[in-house]
Amino acid sequence: MGRLFGTDGVRGVANVDLTAEMALGLSVAAAHVLAEAGTFEGHRPVAVVGRDPRASGEFLEAAVVAGLASAGVDVLRVGVLPTPAVAYLTGSLGADLGVMLSASHNAMPDNGIKFFARGGHKLADELEGRIEAIYDEHRTGAPWDRPTGSGVGRVRAYDEGFDRYVAHLIAVLPNRLDGMKIVLDEAHGAAARVSPEAFTRAGAEIVTIGAEPDGLNINDGCGSTHLGKLKAAVVEHGAALGIAHDGDADRCLAVDHTGEEVDGDQILAVLALAMKERGALRSDTVVATVMSNLGFKLAMEGQGISLVRAAVGDRYVLEEMKQHGYALGGEQSGHVIILDHATTGDGTLTGLMLAARVAQSGRTLRELASVMERLPQVLINVPDVDRSRVASSADLAAAVGEAERELGATGRVLLRPSGTEPLVRVMVEAADIDQARSVAGRLADVVKSALG
Repeated sequence: MGRLFGTDGVRGVANVDLTAEMALGLSVAAAHVLAEAGTFEGHRPVAVVGRDPRASGEFLEAAVVAGLASAGVDVLRVGVLPTPAVAYLTGSLGADLGVMLSASHNAMPDNGIKFFARGGHKLADELEGRIEAIYDEHRTGAPWDRPTGSGVGRVRAYDEGFDRYVAHLIAVLPNRLDGMKIVLDEAHGAAARVSPEAFTRAGAEIVTIGAEPDGLNINDGCGSTHLGKLKAAVVEHGAALGIAHDGDADRCLAVDHTGEEVDGDQILAVLALAMKERGALRSDTVVATVMSNLGFKLAMEGQGISLVRAAVGDRYVLEEMKQHGYALGGEQSGHVIILDHATTGDGTLTGLMLAARVAQSGRTLRELASVMERLPQVLINVPDVDRSRVASSADLAAAVGEAERELGATGRVLLRPSGTEPLVRVMVEAADIDQARSVAGRLADVVKSALG
């Protein structure tokens, strides 16, 4: 069996790659692994289980709940809520485990399982590996040690989770949004109720699109991966800004009042300056990934803010933040982590904080986002090469060195081997798009000849 857990849980086509049997087995395995680790010691264990609106989430939720209860874990079913809500409730309720069923921004046929440890933090890699090993062992025939009688888990709906999470979002806002018109694109996803409620309670006048999930339409031509409808709606309604989430609402992208996109790097820049102004940006440092735009780094340096780069993936951004005590981090894609208020990317929280900065500053989002200039960025995937030799090829090192000298301080080169495919990603940034394309093309040719 190949490795099941990726950087963001287990994911695949529901009922093909991710079956009810697998969901049940992984849940039982997770309960046993956490019990072995001492997580449940001295008390009856409790898990929070939530999902996005995908049709497949209905049977997968039932399987997860059955697996946990059969392993002696009491279950609080919170229903359709964003991933960050499940993480928050896991922490605030003192639960031992959180489980979210979602495939995030993927198309409807996919689904996924993500586990959270006590406190609402993602499980450590070693625990995921242990869960996978135990699951595989029992999948092939080893019997489980099963509780009976009063030892089995009890299951109940926890409908209070919605209000508890929304109240948390409102409580951490630095200022209200009274009188601000905002368009919200909910991607027909997990935030379709939460986000409009939170923005309304914060005082905003809202217009919603993509807020009618039917189990089949999640991420379908809307949300953070399809901004066209949001751009048009912001201009049509004369809104101050627009906010777009993905299917499980751990992302946020934005649109300014003219209909122009504001990406994750720009959102981070705006929030970093706001947090620095009120003394909340610890060590005056923000964490981003190696794929963040060079324009973001230059803008932060110009404002006296240090940038720490992490590997691609919000879990690596979070690890860097936790290790060094930083308060803000995120990705170009819109995963933004505000660690004082969330343990994972939270699209609704990010959108609220962004709108709050616009309201507090009296400036438009366009003005605020202009603190950074996005430098042209060209990405070329070079397939069918030996990705393992990227760091050892002398020819490649020489070509990169030559490219870096040509680009100077206003350019950047990044070669990144794919984690799953035999390809290398060549990324080049430059002040001029033609120069970026030229350098990227030459480097792609060297990658092909040196590693092919």
